[in-house]
Amino acid sequence: MQSDLEIARGVPLKPIQEIAADLGIPDESLIPFGKTKAKISHQLASKEKGKLILVTAISPTKAGIGKTTTSVGLGLGMAKLGKQAIVALREPSLGPCFGMKGGAAGGGHAQVLPMEEINLHFTGDFHAITTANNTLAALIDNHAYQQRKTGNPFREILWKRVLDVNDRSLRHVVTGLGGTTHGLPRETGFDITPASEMMAILCLADSLEDLRSRIDNIAVAIDHDGRYVLVRDLGFGGALLALLKDAFDPNLVQTTENTPAIIHGGPFANIAHGCNSLIATKTALSLADYVITEAGFGADLGAEKFFDLKCRIGGLSPKATVLVSTSQALKLHGGIEVPAMSDPNLDGIKRGVANLERHLVNLQNFGQKVIVAFNRYHFDQDDEIAFLQEWCSQKGVRFAVNNSFARGGDGAIELAETVASVVDHEPSGPLTFAYELEDPIETKIKKIVRKIYGGSGVHFSENALSSIRRARKQGQANLPVCIAKTQYSFSDDPTRVGVATNFSIRIEEVILNRGAGFLVAVAGEIMRMPGLPKTPQATHIDLVDGQIEGLS
Repeated sequence: MQSDLEIARGVPLKPIQEIAADLGIPDESLIPFGKTKAKISHQLASKEKGKLILVTAISPTKAGIGKTTTSVGLGLGMAKLGKQAIVALREPSLGPCFGMKGGAAGGGHAQVLPMEEINLHFTGDFHAITTANNTLAALIDNHAYQQRKTGNPFREILWKRVLDVNDRSLRHVVTGLGGTTHGLPRETGFDITPASEMMAILCLADSLEDLRSRIDNIAVAIDHDGRYVLVRDLGFGGALLALLKDAFDPNLVQTTENTPAIIHGGPFANIAHGCNSLIATKTALSLADYVITEAGFGADLGAEKFFDLKCRIGGLSPKATVLVSTSQALKLHGGIEVPAMSDPNLDGIKRGVANLERHLVNLQNFGQKVIVAFNRYHFDQDDEIAFLQEWCSQKGVRFAVNNSFARGGDGAIELAETVASVVDHEPSGPLTFAYELEDPIETKIKKIVRKIYGGSGVHFSENALSSIRRARKQGQANLPVCIAKTQYSFSDDPTRVGVATNFSIRIEEVILNRGAGFLVAVAGEIMRMPGLPKTPQATHIDLVDGQIEGLS
């Protein structure tokens, strides 16, 4: 069987100008990066004509779900039906690529290309975000250093540096050592770039003016009177906007069947809001009749944040949601051990379907029409698929098999026909959010825990309560909430797979992302800087005869 990389290299890619021309993108709005990728002007996001489709999934496992493969496959299937569709996805992070995943550009015959470039440096967006973030950190430290003779102007500096690597050694560091000429010593730490507020800001802004306003509103420190110090107070906003100007334009690439894909932004869903950029989604909606986008990890994380944050902020409303499942994931949620997850086991599927049902009900409570997509692998059994199809029928939910990994667009026609039928003839109604912005901060968090996770309650640390009181005192209580939580469980305990019951969530801290426009509530032991596994994927990545190997 061919690897993802071998399949990707066997696809004759079209010049990116041809992909752009098929979408009606004028030459003056295209900024090529080589022959097969380009930036497109954010000003193309004007009047929306397309219908938005969200792809999400059941709770993920380390076996994977194939959400990106399904998203790309659905776009390929739409093209086979003669429909104009764009896939709008996030950019991969180098951290997971060199850590556990080895790549995040789809799989098999349903990939976005050029795969190696997308998975590595791409058009430099992550580097621009990292640079802007760390430039701000340097400017803040310099401001404190230059004011040191009159006393440090900050009681506490909130802003951290970031890198797009998994590096547990950087979680807690001390900077400014070596004497007074080297800065002021202080304890701080690094986050990974996809968890940074700068990433969230780029992904939620809908214009350069909005981007500047959000940058100016970043709360970087607390002064000695307990008030937030903003970027606008320090005068750094213009420099940071200059660093992000080009990164704000979405990226145009193509799929394994030369259909268009827009890839832009990349916040994680377990520690950030987990969606591609708003400007990329709106650009796609201006160019195509159907736009397929995805939200990270399971529906309890990515989809909830997609609805309660991105859709609320950007005025979006999906016409349908695709809920991806696999036999392996269902069996793991049904109590089957990892070594046996690919073996036939209908009883494991029957037990694991409870996880699927919880996500299904949650999505329906948001007002979504849901299509359950079964992402097929070569070892899947017909009786297992038949059971799921019958189960969905009894629930009154549409079901389709996705086989695009093995067969490309031809393997996704069933899914595309099903999704198009729902979108065109029985689309979702208006969104119903999990909470109201006017709810107290604690209530917003409790509603998500009870409605979405199925938890019985929430416990707040004193640190979290102190941050909530400060946000409320300074007029930030009406912001939406982004919960940072393990992706493997509805609870904050990653070992409680399936459908956890009788649990409470503990909120350790609440972080104000004032520029992005939301509060981050950190649940349990969630790390904003991941570590590397015992055997990182980096040990398999190499350059052989001028070709990159080890990406998948």
